[in-house]
Amino acid sequence: MQRPNKGKTPRRPGPRKAANMDKDPVGVYCRIRPLGAEDEECCVEMISSSTIQLHPPDGLKANRNGEYKETQYSFKKVFGINTTQMELFEDVAKPLIEDLIHCKNGLLFTYGVTGSGKTFTMTGSPGEGGLLPRSLDMLFNSIGPFQAKRFVFKPDDKNGMEIQGQVDALLERQKRDSQHSVPKTPSSRQKAEPEFADMISSEEACKSENVDEDCCYSVFVSYIEIYNNYIYDLLEDAPFDPIRPKPPQSKILREDQNHNMYVAGCTEVEVKSTEEAFEVFWKGQKKRRIANTELNRESSRSHSVFTVKLAQAPLDADGDHILQDKNQVNVSQLCLVDLAGSERTSRTRAEGSRLREAGNINQSLMTLRTCMEVLRENQMCGTNKMVPYRDSKVTHLFKNYFDGEGKVRMIVCVNPKADDYDETMLVMRFAEMTQEVEVARPVDRPICGLAAGRRHRNRAFRDELPRRLDEQGGPSNAVDDAALLNQLIESLPAMPRCELVDPADDQTLPRLIEVLERRHRVRQMMTEQFNKTASTLKSMLQQFDSQINAKETFLHDQRSKLSEKEKVISSQKMELERLEKKSKTLEYKVDILQKTTDMYEQDKRSLQNELETREQRLHRELLERKRMEQRMQGMVTDSKLKWEKECERRVNAKQLEMQNKLWVKDEKLKQLKAIVTESSSSSCGGGSGFPLERPEKPERPSRERDHNMGHKRSASPSPLQGDVFKTRGGGQAVQFTDIETLTQEYATASSRKRRSGSVEGAAHMEDIENRAPVASTSSNLGFQKRRKP
Repeated sequence: MQRPNKGKTPRRPGPRKAANMDKDPVGVYCRIRPLGAEDEECCVEMISSSTIQLHPPDGLKANRNGEYKETQYSFKKVFGINTTQMELFEDVAKPLIEDLIHCKNGLLFTYGVTGSGKTFTMTGSPGEGGLLPRSLDMLFNSIGPFQAKRFVFKPDDKNGMEIQGQVDALLERQKRDSQHSVPKTPSSRQKAEPEFADMISSEEACKSENVDEDCCYSVFVSYIEIYNNYIYDLLEDAPFDPIRPKPPQSKILREDQNHNMYVAGCTEVEVKSTEEAFEVFWKGQKKRRIANTELNRESSRSHSVFTVKLAQAPLDADGDHILQDKNQVNVSQLCLVDLAGSERTSRTRAEGSRLREAGNINQSLMTLRTCMEVLRENQMCGTNKMVPYRDSKVTHLFKNYFDGEGKVRMIVCVNPKADDYDETMLVMRFAEMTQEVEVARPVDRPICGLAAGRRHRNRAFRDELPRRLDEQGGPSNAVDDAALLNQLIESLPAMPRCELVDPADDQTLPRLIEVLERRHRVRQMMTEQFNKTASTLKSMLQQFDSQINAKETFLHDQRSKLSEKEKVISSQKMELERLEKKSKTLEYKVDILQKTTDMYEQDKRSLQNELETREQRLHRELLERKRMEQRMQGMVTDSKLKWEKECERRVNAKQLEMQNKLWVKDEKLKQLKAIVTESSSSSCGGGSGFPLERPEKPERPSRERDHNMGHKRSASPSPLQGDVFKTRGGGQAVQFTDIETLTQEYATASSRKRRSGSVEGAAHMEDIENRAPVASTSSNLGFQKRRKP
């Protein structure tokens, strides 16, 4: 039986690639804040409009030789201590606002040591508005006449926008007005709160001239902070419970269908003016975490991100309404980021929660630096290393700006005082490295295909229509009718005197008749005008009645649709709650799996460490074993040589002993033969009568003879062998390893007599052979030859 083919898991789609291959480097600017005191030591000097130089303060040696070392750093532009907020905005933020209007994303963030002026650069102060209020002012000055009505654009909670119909938008506006949840837009700058009432003067107001008039625009703002690597919504209206207050809930990051990161569940407020946007910003600014430290009276303890999202959609062919096509909606955003300053705990003397805040701030900034280093290495060396965006919420949120497309600008704020020299040096190195990172250039938005100038033609048509109707005698409006009636009433002639004094008066009555006739004609004209106006009003009322009936029918249909939509919404809410519960369950499982994975990773690392330790131990044991094998092999070789010599010596001794025994036996045989010969000769002489000769007396072998015979046996004697070693007294000793043993046998000994000491003599010889005679010498070496008696 053939097994059915198992379906393969589809591959996860890879990250979105930028459509435009052109890239631009990250624009890095430097701003130097003034010193707090005139007599304070300065370590930063502005050399040119793009270069600064750092001087080591007194008492600090920059290298090992003890010499002062000055370093220079280059930027796209350097702003000195006399630079105004307007000059900084013109060079840095204004191009980003123009790109925002043209559907291009942008990112602007400030970076520097704590107390270097980052928050002032971004927010400003009354009379000196920063980059954020000036950006909002320029945006609303540019798109003010072309804004859509409120609630026409609506966020879809998935980082996108959808278009609502006029009726739905009207219902939303009525609901908002009834609840008064959002404050109304102030009519002028003087009615705004004093914190931002005079941020920007009217002389400094600017706008973009290249705005597409054939589109409708809506601005949405959101404000979040990243505190201890958790994301919090600063615009969230959480219910306050005075009895059991709840801490703010953190938000999570998600990825939309275009692979852009966004904060799920973040509040997005639609604003229609600069003042309203200021009010929303200040509402979130009051919730931001700020604390007093040793280095800064109002130190930011979190990273803040103010996002300006611009939704725009083209008008229809008539130039009157917005196209009801979600695919034609273009959404661009500008993120204004105020990063918390890096600081050293040794200087701030932070403790407790402040120490934890400082650690998380430094960790997130270090992650940002690591991401920049990996991006630069991948772009310069052609490698494909993984960028650790997920190690920090800051880098994870802005991942799409570096992997996708957009324009990135960074303002490095520098405090020139000498106490911040070490931290400023690290900031300069990071800024110099960031300039080498390139980001894909944003592409132009697609063209909708409709003719340009639709809004202008529609406005001109509306202005021209009443004039043409007037010229052609068409129906006039109510204002013209009222003016005509007033003119007719004023044209009525006054009544003359009607008193007749003289019966022959022939002038009073004709004059009265003429005036009455004229008044009658005016009355007829007024009656005709009244009838005409009444008929017109009647037709208008009939038309209004028909329109009202149609509107009522339409409203009835819309109410039925609304009820259906409410049912759908309720079902979708239930489904959403179910999905949220499922999502929480899955997140809980993911957390458990993550913890399990971490435990396994920790076990894996510990096992790897143990394995490495054991491998090192095994390697050392193998080396020790090899050394022992080599040592044992040497000892075996030495023992083998020693025993070979010993065996050879013993063989030689045995051979010599056997030769001596053979010689003794030969002597005994000779003596026996001589005795036998002598006895036979004596017996022969006694029988024959011949005189017998007396046999010669056997000679006793002498020492000289034995010595000569020994020389004959060993014609070429070999030298004695021995080992020389040092003694404790400083002298030298010789140990003989080859001993010659000499024995002597007497020929007169009886062969029949058994020697009782043969066994003891053999044992004595073996003892002499085994003992090593030693001759001690101090300066001259010598040896002694022993003989066995």
